Amino acid sequence: MTTLDPASSAGPGPGASAAPGPPLRRRRFPVPLRRRAGAVPDPARAAVAPLIDAHRSACPGGDEAGLLYGYTVAERLHRGQLRKSGAPYITHPLAVAMILAGMGLDTTTLVAALLHDTVEDTPYTLGEVRADFGEEVAVLVDGVTKLDGERWGDRAEAETFRKIVLAASADLRVLVIKLADRLHNLRTLRFQPAHKRARYAKASHELLVPFAERLGIHVLKREMDDLAFAARSPEAHRATAAAMRVALREARGAFGPAVARLRSSLAEHGLRGSIEIRPSHLYAVHQALGGDLAGLRPSDAARLLLLVDGGVQDCYVALGAVHAALHPIPGQVRDFIALPKDNLYRSLHTRVIDPGGDPFEVIVRSRAMHPVAEYGIVAHIREAGDDGAATADAVAGRRDLVWLSRLLAWQSGVPSAEFLDQLRADLASGGEAVFTPSGEIVPLPPGATALDFAYALGPGTGDRSIGALVNGRLAPLSAEVRSGNVVEILTDPGGSPSEDWLGFATTAQARVHIGRRLARRRADEAAEAGRRRLVRALAGRRVDLLAAEAHGDSLAVARDLGYAEIDEMYAALTSGGLRLDDLLARFTRA
Repeated sequence: MTTLDPASSAGPGPGASAAPGPPLRRRRFPVPLRRRAGAVPDPARAAVAPLIDAHRSACPGGDEAGLLYGYTVAERLHRGQLRKSGAPYITHPLAVAMILAGMGLDTTTLVAALLHDTVEDTPYTLGEVRADFGEEVAVLVDGVTKLDGERWGDRAEAETFRKIVLAASADLRVLVIKLADRLHNLRTLRFQPAHKRARYAKASHELLVPFAERLGIHVLKREMDDLAFAARSPEAHRATAAAMRVALREARGAFGPAVARLRSSLAEHGLRGSIEIRPSHLYAVHQALGGDLAGLRPSDAARLLLLVDGGVQDCYVALGAVHAALHPIPGQVRDFIALPKDNLYRSLHTRVIDPGGDPFEVIVRSRAMHPVAEYGIVAHIREAGDDGAATADAVAGRRDLVWLSRLLAWQSGVPSAEFLDQLRADLASGGEAVFTPSGEIVPLPPGATALDFAYALGPGTGDRSIGALVNGRLAPLSAEVRSGNVVEILTDPGGSPSEDWLGFATTAQARVHIGRRLARRRADEAAEAGRRRLVRALAGRRVDLLAAEAHGDSLAVARDLGYAEIDEMYAALTSGGLRLDDLLARFTRA
């Protein structure tokens, strides 16, 4: 994309760079999606062959002709446009489609990926996309198309993200394409100046990486994390990479005795499975150690992953086998099978001590859980294949993605200037699983309070809350809640938000609702104060304001002054935006 794509300099926008070539002209491609392969030029067939091969291996029933045609249209429209690297622009959408094909996405998603910059950077219109490729592809392309910077100005970035969020609520593939787009741009970030690299990487860490985490697409999250880390802190990245190489060279020998014990214990418990050494990604190691890499050990650089041949019960038996073989560290078991993460992730995590005395982490999951643990929502989309009805179920209206419902609940009405800050806060990593008395799980970020819990239950509960019972004990709304707490909110029908609530509300959902209620209250109080002032002033001139309101005279005066409602006019009188003498003159004249 021209403005958010750091590696592009193409398109009609400012700073575009184009190699000599035929001028782009608006044209229609009135050819159906399932175009005959023989109609595609040979160079296009060669260029798109790796994509078709990757798609065929994951989706044997995929529409290869559709991919050929999608590539042909995209290549023609982008012809003459270049990336900052000097490569033809078409290499970018093709690379994005390849990333998605490698994850096993359906044909529709890949065609949309090939076309994802055409509406933004070429004369091709959304209507033409719809006519040539169908409604489904058009919806995906529209979802990832940025808003016009010239038209939206400073609001463009925030409103583009709002648009993506709303589009993703209808089809999560919009976000998946956006993440693949960002991943390829991070891979090619070296062609940008240093200050742009750092700014782009920071935005990736704050907004796009958290979206990958929330969708459970860890294969993308890990690479995006490390690429953004390299751009933001190149020296720290190089130091971490060097320390990791040294530690991982010793990993097989260091983990060998523990692996041998685990295999023996699994056999004794009648279980089968595989054990893998899983290196942590660089940014995770950097964050965990705070940059202190001295003496980095294999147990700091990697974990053991136990994939169990069996079901949920076998995972718990396997956890027992792990603890029988290696000494467990008390309080370090996390059960994400009974309490899955917001992103559908399910596994058991435990920390144990190896025979040499080093603590390390073991992750236990079944083979059936593994694809979702790695690919998140993409695993569900992949299971649907190219079945339209199944895909619709996999990508839209998912109640199991609570975070998306919560985000949609607060985003409407938040001004552009505040939206990105609130979105960053809402996407903050980590999470606590807090329970209602009936056993319902309410996911909250670390540091969340009972007040945040109340608003997570609904704005009505939050607005009327007066206190809480945490594990049966009375607690103030400012009390911090943690995973495993059972919280009951105490309410008063006449309760309402207090100004001091903003001092301990942490979630975007709570802060937005509180801010709205307080703003409405302040507006009502200002309007009432302005009206009382006007009543007193008019009484001295023997004018009855109540009668003027009843006859519509007050509304007429307000509209004449440019206010939509009379309360706005009264509030302006309180704030000083409107002079009393000017208003009196109009009422005595009315």
